[in-house]
Amino acid sequence: MENERGELVDLYVPRKCSATGRIIKAKDHASVQLSVGKVDESGRYTGENQVYALCGFVRAMGESDDSFNRLTQKDGFLKSVWSASR
Repeated sequence: MENERGELVDLYVPRKCSATGRIIKAKDHASVQLSVGKVDESGRYTGENQVYALCGFVRAMGESDDSFNRLTQKDGFLKSVWSASR
């Protein structure tokens, strides 16, 4: 929620899982958030990050590695990743 000046006034802003779209609850202690740094053509860090959040449900199923690879490949960080599940 925002106030009249456009500032966030909520104490807790929930995150959504990047793989499933589920809301990550405050008590989901198995969830992780990963920041992947963006680089330019010469391989130097640009100061920008792409953030991925994975909920505990995805991690408990053992799908976090495949989900992370799929998300980063979709965003152009990886070119091609072979997966045993495909």
